[in-house]
Amino acid sequence: MKKRSLEETRRFIEQAARHYGWVPVQDQEFHDQIARGLTENVNRYGYYLCPCRDGEGLRQEDRDIICPCRYAAPDIDDHGQCFCGLFLSPGKAREGSPVSQIPERRPQNY
Repeated sequence: MKKRSLEETRRFIEQAARHYGWVPVQDQEFHDQIARGLTENVNRYGYYLCPCRDGEGLRQEDRDIICPCRYAAPDIDDHGQCFCGLFLSPGKAREGSPVSQIPERRPQNY
């Protein structure tokens, strides 16, 4: 498996945000922290496992938390950000308000 670089992960984040009409978090230190976690996970598991949640390391078991996760769109609709705070709604990005903790939407039995 080819190792992914941090720069490749940053491009992935930008492309995902553009595709869904979201905005990546502008706090560069926070953005880089999440990007490093995603890079570590893609190199460990072969897919961009959300670094903010515990996965199984098995694609089939983790498919709902592969970035952008299944919960990102409803979280952004309801809270202006995804669970980890990487992706923001355009409105929240314009406000410039910091990311905050939001309720976990993923069922506990995962």
